[in-house]
Amino acid sequence: EVQLVESGGGLVQAGGSLRLSCAASGFRFDDYAIGWFRQAPGKEREGVSCASNADPSSYYHTYYAESVKGRFTISRDNAKNTVYLQMDSLKPEDTAVYYCAADSAGYGCRSLDSSDMDYWGKGTLVTASS
Repeated sequence: EVQLVESGGGLVQAGGSLRLSCAASGFRFDDYAIGWFRQAPGKEREGVSCASNADPSSYYHTYYAESVKGRFTISRDNAKNTVYLQMDSLKPEDTAVYYCAADSAGYGCRSLDSSDMDYWGKGTLVTASS
């Protein structure tokens, strides 16, 4: 059974930090790009960041939405089947449910397009208060 389980969400003051984790199981993690998406109340789901699948030297590409560049950092640990999203300098507009998703082909990852992702987690709530 494919599972993506997010954790690490919570309430933080604006300017603070959180680290989200996405633990995966049930598929070949190394072969999949893993992305983070978010959905704020009353808004559409949007892409936040993505890490491509790693090459044999463990190098992987990372992609970020303009709104989070310089503040968020994505990383993946293939040994643990886990992807992380370090979120610094959080703003109230970052408040949303954050979802991780897996992409076998990589297209959804590069374009941060949720419609191309294959598997989804159930989400974790991040609230940055002003």
